[in-house]
Amino acid sequence: MSVEQKAGQVLMPFFAGTDFAAHAATMERLHLGGSIVMGDNVPRAADGTVDTAAMAAGLARLQKAAKADGRTWPAIMGVDQEGGVVARLRAPLTEWPAPMSYGAAANLALATDAGKALASELAGLGFNADFAPATDVTAGPQDPTIGARSMSGNADAAASLGAGFAQGMLSAGLLPSAKHFPGHGSVAVDSHESLPVQKATVEQLRAKDWKPFQAAIDAGLPMIMTGHISVPALEPGIPASLSKPSYAALRGMGFKGVAVTDALNMGAVQKQFPDESAAPRALAAGADLLLMPGDVAAAHAAVVSAVKSGTLPLPRLEEAAQRVVTMMMWRARTPAPQGAAPGSGSALSQRVSAAAVTVLAGPCRGAMVPGSVRLAGGSEQDRARFVQAARAAGITVGAGPLVTLIGYEEPPAQGDVVVALDAPWSLAGSAAPAKVALYGRSQEAFNALAAVLAGKATAPGKLPVAVGPFAPGSGC
Repeated sequence: MSVEQKAGQVLMPFFAGTDFAAHAATMERLHLGGSIVMGDNVPRAADGTVDTAAMAAGLARLQKAAKADGRTWPAIMGVDQEGGVVARLRAPLTEWPAPMSYGAAANLALATDAGKALASELAGLGFNADFAPATDVTAGPQDPTIGARSMSGNADAAASLGAGFAQGMLSAGLLPSAKHFPGHGSVAVDSHESLPVQKATVEQLRAKDWKPFQAAIDAGLPMIMTGHISVPALEPGIPASLSKPSYAALRGMGFKGVAVTDALNMGAVQKQFPDESAAPRALAAGADLLLMPGDVAAAHAAVVSAVKSGTLPLPRLEEAAQRVVTMMMWRARTPAPQGAAPGSGSALSQRVSAAAVTVLAGPCRGAMVPGSVRLAGGSEQDRARFVQAARAAGITVGAGPLVTLIGYEEPPAQGDVVVALDAPWSLAGSAAPAKVALYGRSQEAFNALAAVLAGKATAPGKLPVAVGPFAPGSGC
C-alpha cells in the first residue's frame, strides 16, 4: 500500500446529510478505512422513522467505494448505538433503555442477550461496528457526560456487564468498542466542550476506572476507545487520546487490538490542536484509528505530510494501518449470523426495563396508585407513552394522585409518585412518598413502569449507584 492508502485506512470520518454517493467518492479518493453514521445521515421515511432500505443501500454504496482500489477486506461501517440517550437509529429499530438498566437488573445473561439483539438489528442493515458500550464507572451526579450511559457506579459490575454486553454484540457480527479509556465517568467536565482533568493516581485508576477496560482486554475485545481526558499522572495537559504515556498504559494492560480515538472534532481536542494537527499527533502517540476529524481531507493530508517530514514515523503509521486491516480481515473471516429484523428486540427491551425498575420509596407489593392518576413532567413523547402504557395496565389519566416524570439534572419534583426517567439522582431531593427509578424512556420502559404502578408486577431492580441517602443496592 502507498503512504496515501495507509493514511486512509486509519481515518474514519463523518459526513453531512444523506448524500451517500458524494461520501462514497471521498472514501474512494482518500482510501478511507470506514465511516461513522451520525443522526443526520439516517434516511427517513415519510412518517419520520428510519428508512431501513435506504440505510442499507447507503451503507452498501460506501462498502463498494471502499473496495474500489482493490482491497479485499470490508470497510468499517460504524455507529453510536448504546441505547438510551445515545441512539442514532430509532424506530422501527428496537428502542433500548439507558445502559444503567443493566446495572439495576444485575443480570449478566440479560446484558449479553441485549447486546446481541441490539447488534443483530444493526448488522441486518450493513453495520459491522458499534462504538458501544460505555464501560465508564460513573461517579454520580457530578458526572455531567456519562450518567445513565454507565452501567454502574461499581467498577466490578461495570466491568462484568460491559464485557458481557460487548461479547453479545460480537456474537451478532458487530465489532464493539469499550469506551472511554482512561474513564470518563469520574470527571466533572464534558469533553465535547473542554478538556477534563482526571486527578487520580495510576494506582487509583487501576483500582476503579480501569477495571472495565481490563475486563474488556481479558475478554479479547477488538477495540477500545480513548477519551479526551487529561491524566496528569500520565501526561499533564494532553488528552489521553493524543498522549503517548496513555497508550503505553493501555498496551501495558495487555491490549493488542485497535485503539480508536473519540471524535477528534470535539472541543477538548479542537481548542488545543486546531486545523487537524491532532490527526498525526494521535497516531504518533499510539492511536490506530482516528474517529471523526473535522475535515477528513485535511486530516489525510496532515498525516501524509507528517510521514514525509518525519514527525510521524512511517513504521508507526504502518502498525496502525495493519491493526485496522487485520481487525477487518478477521471480521470478514468470522461467520456472521443473519441480521435480525428491525424491532425484533422489543420484547427483550421490555424484559430489561422490567428487571431494572427500582422502587426507592413506596409499597413493594400491590398497586402503587388507584385506577386513575394525574400526570406531570417529562416530554410530550414521555407523557404520550405513559398514557398508552397506563391504559394497557388499566390506569386512566385525568384525576387522582399525581405522577411526576423527571429527567436527568432536573430539580427535585413534587408529586405522589416521582419517576426518574434517566439517571436516578434527581430522586435524592424529592419529598414524594413514592419514588421510582426507571432508567429509560422507551415505550417498553413505560410499559414496565405501568405494570408496577398497577400492582401487576413487582420492581426487582436495585440501585447501581448511590442516590442521596439511598445506598447502592437499595430497592424492594
